[in-house]
Amino acid sequence: MTNEKFTSVFGGICAAKNFYAASATAGIKKSQKSDLGIIYSDISCVTAGTFTTNRVKAACVLVNGELLPTDNIRAIICNSGNANACTGERGINDAKKIAQSVETALNLKKDTVLTASTGIIGEFIPLDKIVSVVPDLTKKLSRDGANSFATAIMTTDTKEKECAYEIQLSQGKFIIGGCCKGAGMIAPNMATMLGFITTDLIIDINELSAIHKKTVDCTFNNVTVDGDTSTNDMVIVLANGSSGVSIQDEKDKIIVEEAFFTVYNELCAKIAADGEGATKRVEIRVSNGKCFFDCKLAAKSVANSNLTKCAMFGNDPNWGRILCAAGYSGAAFDLEKVVVKLCETIVFENGSPAKFDAEKLSEKMREKLVLIEIDLGFANNTFAVAHTCDFSYDYVKINAEYHT
Repeated sequence: MTNEKFTSVFGGICAAKNFYAASATAGIKKSQKSDLGIIYSDISCVTAGTFTTNRVKAACVLVNGELLPTDNIRAIICNSGNANACTGERGINDAKKIAQSVETALNLKKDTVLTASTGIIGEFIPLDKIVSVVPDLTKKLSRDGANSFATAIMTTDTKEKECAYEIQLSQGKFIIGGCCKGAGMIAPNMATMLGFITTDLIIDINELSAIHKKTVDCTFNNVTVDGDTSTNDMVIVLANGSSGVSIQDEKDKIIVEEAFFTVYNELCAKIAADGEGATKRVEIRVSNGKCFFDCKLAAKSVANSNLTKCAMFGNDPNWGRILCAAGYSGAAFDLEKVVVKLCETIVFENGSPAKFDAEKLSEKMREKLVLIEIDLGFANNTFAVAHTCDFSYDYVKINAEYHT
């Protein structure tokens, strides 16, 4: 981290005070790997969420959307292996019954537990299996349970995705941590698959909702793997105030917003790096657009370009695909002023191809991170970043065999 007020800490979603997590195996996955996880706070949490804009929404999205934002959430239970999507009224009732089973096991009030699901669409969730495991799951809650939760929510992911930071404000220190899952069906206009953020900062509903929405728009809304938006996408943030620290002035607010961006953006980078079949992560940085929205348009357009992602897999410095994607994004720019860099090498400027060694650049593109930079030429200090990965042969194999 470059910000001296931020310190990376261990613990993911349990790094912040009074948060606990656990996992269990409910038998949802044929692999018999852990497939059920829970996050719990000793104290009621101010909670905000963002959800998929797909017109086909999973039961958990519909139920949670009716409850948030609020200031009384105590837990989130998440299953993997079954999306509980396109399951009608039964699916909605099943989601509510799962939440109620947690409320009963932990002696919580009604509507204080959220649910999340990920997995195969169009199959009824095995309610009995999940409910029967909940009592033991809640007994396993631990301050050391973050990694087990991060593992339990994985589907085609190859690794857990979590991080946490301690942040210094004028009044003292607080912690923000998070974890997420996602490797395929990643091109949301809201969030990315499932993301869970916890913090012990004192913050009210309106301010948390505003910061969350703004940060999601700059991060989770700018990550793509394959252009597919899931039925289950959500990012939930819980703040329990246990640090005793709150925002005191505008300087504190700027630091808090930067802290949220840091955590959300790092999780996005982990998703892109773990894209289905990916061999490398691709980061697109667009600067000096007419406005932030234009920078975002161009960055997302390049990130969503299948031709660009195929070129990244082949280590092909085909900058024309990059420039083409920026051109159809809708972002305003004068081609004569645009500069395109690939792995820090200028490949296009002044309206013409730049001279570069294609073989050397191709070698640079074999690294695990490929950086694409586009300056739109307006010189007004706007910036947006998008994350994606390359398209490999394995992406097709993984998704051709996903259901079987």
